[in-house]
Amino acid sequence: MAKTEIVVVGAGYSGIAATKMLSKKLKKNSDIHITLIDRHSYQTMMTELHEVAGGRVESEAIQYDLQRLFCKRKNVSIVTDSVVNVDKENKVVKTEQGTYSFDYLVLAMGGEPNDFGTPGVKEHGFTLWSMDDAIKIREHIEKTVTLAAMEPDVEKRKAMLNFVVCGSGFTGIEMVGELIDWKAIIAKKNKLDPSEINLMVVEAAPTILNMLDRNDAGKAEKYLNKKGVKILKDTPIVEVADDHIVLKSGETIPTHTLIWTAGVKANSDAEEFEMESARAARLVANEFMQAKGYEDKGIYVIGDLVYFEEKENMPTPQIVQAAEQTGHCAAKNILAEINGTEKEAYKGKYDGFMVSIGSKYAVACVFDKIHMSGFFAMLMKHIINLRYFFDIRSGYYMFQYIMHEFFRIGDQRNVMRGHTSRNSNVLWSVPLRVFYGSVWLVESMKKIVGNGKVLQPGTWFGEGSWFTDNVVFPFPWLQQAADATSGASEAAEATTAASGAADAAAGAVADPTFGLSYAYGEEPMTVFKSMPKWFSSLMEFIMPNQDVALFMQKFMTIVEVLIALAIIAGLFTWLANAATIVLVVMFCLSGMFYWVNIWFLFVAFALMNGSGRAFGLDKWVIPWIQKTAGKWWYGDVKSRYGESA
Repeated sequence: MAKTEIVVVGAGYSGIAATKMLSKKLKKNSDIHITLIDRHSYQTMMTELHEVAGGRVESEAIQYDLQRLFCKRKNVSIVTDSVVNVDKENKVVKTEQGTYSFDYLVLAMGGEPNDFGTPGVKEHGFTLWSMDDAIKIREHIEKTVTLAAMEPDVEKRKAMLNFVVCGSGFTGIEMVGELIDWKAIIAKKNKLDPSEINLMVVEAAPTILNMLDRNDAGKAEKYLNKKGVKILKDTPIVEVADDHIVLKSGETIPTHTLIWTAGVKANSDAEEFEMESARAARLVANEFMQAKGYEDKGIYVIGDLVYFEEKENMPTPQIVQAAEQTGHCAAKNILAEINGTEKEAYKGKYDGFMVSIGSKYAVACVFDKIHMSGFFAMLMKHIINLRYFFDIRSGYYMFQYIMHEFFRIGDQRNVMRGHTSRNSNVLWSVPLRVFYGSVWLVESMKKIVGNGKVLQPGTWFGEGSWFTDNVVFPFPWLQQAADATSGASEAAEATTAASGAADAAAGAVADPTFGLSYAYGEEPMTVFKSMPKWFSSLMEFIMPNQDVALFMQKFMTIVEVLIALAIIAGLFTWLANAATIVLVVMFCLSGMFYWVNIWFLFVAFALMNGSGRAFGLDKWVIPWIQKTAGKWWYGDVKSRYGESA
């Protein structure tokens, strides 16, 4: 029996959303196979292209390998190829390298910049719709500023340092926001005064950010003005040359850099498919996302490519939320066809909009009623981006996003003003790491070999070492059970009295957790005077009798020794120090830890900064684990996927 073939063309937001849903819902159906075709082996996070173009992050920060996104999805094949045509009658997708038969086809090829036929844009302007575009802009700006710094002609130098963005939608405003952040950095690098670099937004409409509430857009405009950005509204550009632009008014603005973000149209490759199109060459679909005229052929259109009017003359917006929702709608209706159930009409639900202006400021409206700006709006944008990785079930790229946006970023270009950026040398943590690990090792070894004295009641271990059977328990119910079993209640009380008298005579108090002594004239204060009831109940559940308690005490001592050795050797230092934090918290809750030793907690947090990478085994072990585990989990990552059909 031949398999049912589903082909998805395009690995953008909509294509990924549709493929993920289909793969999940059909994972138990071995008779159905999905092929995802894209000209790249990765997904680009299109909403963050401005970060690459503006020199904030490197390209890998917003590129997500498709094999890693679809790890272990046996019903999905990934093909790196370009689609050249669709044989709709014979239901075959033709690519540069082969052909793919389909029972259901999902076209998710996205959009591309729309220059509206403006002369010179293609030849002299820059667009921002792909990774290649972003890298080209970045390299051009770096080169242009460097040449301007050496240019003796004042007028030519001024033109070179004029950077113009055409369009005040999300892409345009976010691009100029990155230039605001980058301006001082690139000026310093080239020994320029930042005031020499001029930023400008040119908009044909009378207002900016027309997707936003007018009050929110006003906040964004006020921030741009504050940062010295010149905004020209109701000012169309009619021509672009290599060293200037011409406005409708006839005025010319000298510039060597025009970034065109003024409009979006359907991917021009779709013109070859000869399907009905509408405004901006988008392919027309019905409420089920089925291509008009090909409903019986199983062809669906989603994302920026689709034209479906939710209301009269109001097609689905070309935004991420709409892309994902149209992708889900198509996937649900393909499943409905397969299962013989009723199809579901598209109902767009857009929870708000937001725009970032650089790395530290944003304006947002979420859930259609909560308006925010500044730090909290920027933080919300990061949360929404992280939600995306949760939705597509990619913990790997969620972690990478956090690292790139919060910890590996330079020049203080993140929402935390650089305070979370990890650019320091962990070499200086090595002495502290060795000392901290040694303290844990010495104190844990005392519990194994004994220290020649009887510890006071409340310790984890009994007389001298854990080889003895005379255990004194930290929890009352265990102590009572042990006393009742051994008949040693009186002996335990005598031991307690003797130990207390000895300590008093010496003018010192033994730390029951680490065996450290103090003689400062007053008794150190415990973090908790007594064990909280909830913790006591938890411990009683975990250690219900003496035998379990004996085992746990010996086991925990071995764990402490291993943790100590790991910290000293710089092996798994993040996990080892996290474990010490957990242990210290437990000791505190047990009423067995003094405030004078609370530094254990803060040292552990400090050593979680990757301290094992300098003169430690983590320098070799962690990269090896990452490489080996990545290969086992994801397979070999390639620049091209798939074979010709």
